[in-house]
Amino acid sequence: MNLPMRFRGLPVSEGIALGTLHIADTETAVSATPEEVGDAFAAVAAERFALAERLRDAGRDQEAAIIEVGGLIAADPLLADPAVAAVRDGGDVATAVRQATEAQAAVLEALANPEMAERAGDVRQVAHAVLDRLSQAGAAPRPAGDFILVRREVSPADLIELAEAGLVGAVSVAGGASSHAAIIARGLGVPMIAGTDPAVLAAPAGQRGLLDADAGELIVGPETGDLPAVLAGHDPSQRQPGPGLAGSDGSARTADGREITVLCNVASVAETRRGLATGAAGVGLLRTEIPFTEALAWPTLAEDQAQLEPILGLLAGRPATVRLLDFSGDKIPPFLRDEAGVGSGPSGEAGLGSGPSGEAGVGSGLAALLAHRTALPDQLRAILQAGRGTQLAVLIPMVSSLDEVRQVRDVLTKTAAALGAALPRLGIMVELQATAAAAATFAPEVDFFSIGTNDLTGQVLGLDRRDPAARPALAADPRVLALIARVAEAGRQADISVSVCGDSAADPLVLPLLVGLGVNTLSVPAARVQRVRTWLAGLDASACAALAAAALQASTVDQVRELVPPI
Repeated sequence: MNLPMRFRGLPVSEGIALGTLHIADTETAVSATPEEVGDAFAAVAAERFALAERLRDAGRDQEAAIIEVGGLIAADPLLADPAVAAVRDGGDVATAVRQATEAQAAVLEALANPEMAERAGDVRQVAHAVLDRLSQAGAAPRPAGDFILVRREVSPADLIELAEAGLVGAVSVAGGASSHAAIIARGLGVPMIAGTDPAVLAAPAGQRGLLDADAGELIVGPETGDLPAVLAGHDPSQRQPGPGLAGSDGSARTADGREITVLCNVASVAETRRGLATGAAGVGLLRTEIPFTEALAWPTLAEDQAQLEPILGLLAGRPATVRLLDFSGDKIPPFLRDEAGVGSGPSGEAGLGSGPSGEAGVGSGLAALLAHRTALPDQLRAILQAGRGTQLAVLIPMVSSLDEVRQVRDVLTKTAAALGAALPRLGIMVELQATAAAAATFAPEVDFFSIGTNDLTGQVLGLDRRDPAARPALAADPRVLALIARVAEAGRQADISVSVCGDSAADPLVLPLLVGLGVNTLSVPAARVQRVRTWLAGLDASACAALAAAALQASTVDQVRELVPPI
């Protein structure tokens, strides 16, 4: 294979990175010995038995029993032995595992007992887990020093796990600018491209790579001449903390003196540290679900606490807005999905879909969270305990009805009383079109609104998060702006705060329009805090108001783009 090689992709998190390629997925078949296949089944069984024990210790016996069934399936010789024998006879590993599990799944699906027939899905989940384990075992070791991660689909968890282990860039075959992996990459300040040619997975591992995410290109084996040309156009000040504009409290002022509070969106300690270091007042959106996107059951109280305490421990005396578990869109874990992308939880929770963001009951895990006996009380208890000493607020995702708000408030009130904790502010994410349209109805029931422009824009425009066409700047579409204006006005009338926490708050096209619509709190990717504060200092709020009024009269986002001057 001749070098250098060039691969194009969609820029989803800007910046430039130079490092060793880490090909975490490959185009080659899974390779394993018969013994390794048997060991993988045993390891999956052990993992499920261990989880069942943790759930039982937490008093969640029903879920423990169901997870334990998964362990029994993985440990069953009737499932593992045919796969091992097929590999011993020279069969392809992935084919052997899938054929063995499909044979057992077919037997179960043919049973007259519906409860037993449903176990076919559990058998297939075991197959996925076994192949995942074998793939990981055969993956190339992570390079020492700076590296660029290359995967078929980079996940948010990948980025968080590797953020402080040498990760300097990421390349994903799947995904787009509104995927949660892209959002986390922007928060961490990790350059990333998506929608890349799958041939990149066959690139030689261990080679040096130059990722120019501004131009949307990965160069494998760059020549000396490639480096100056690319790096000369890169402005390091966009990626490094600059001088404070209005102290370290996260406030910024527009050129005509209007004060705007700047917070950061985080899912990890690394993002939180970065946001605070560059002047964020605190956290306006803590995404609690990201570490659990591959979970086999709802997190236990201990797991919630372990995820929250390191982050909230950095926020003493500062705003800390914690979003409840939001298993939706591209963040639905195995226990809430089946082969068709729709699943039911271990206690019979409502099914979830993964289609275009936003339709009520589709793509939202809130109904499942509310239906579960302990998941919501456990998470709220963990939030209240870990958040002592912060300016704590709780945020409900994907809200579609007042009853959902009332259910959460009831559990929150009871949990706070049981702990003797102060009752935090309770707000809702406004990210469904119908909820935004009915903002005046929701306002009396909540303490604040947080507008999630990623999902709201996706629903209005009919775009899935992973669609390459989805990007933060599309929140400048007049139809989306009209809904944001409606929410902002409802907040003013009810005297409650309104923030924008979607990535569009850090987009140069959308930011002046948000200021013009009267939004005074912005929560942005941690790596973009300083940039947003700089931009705000150059804006005139009065001029922004006139600009927003004109944008609301436009017909298309392209017309709006022509109205907004560069910042």
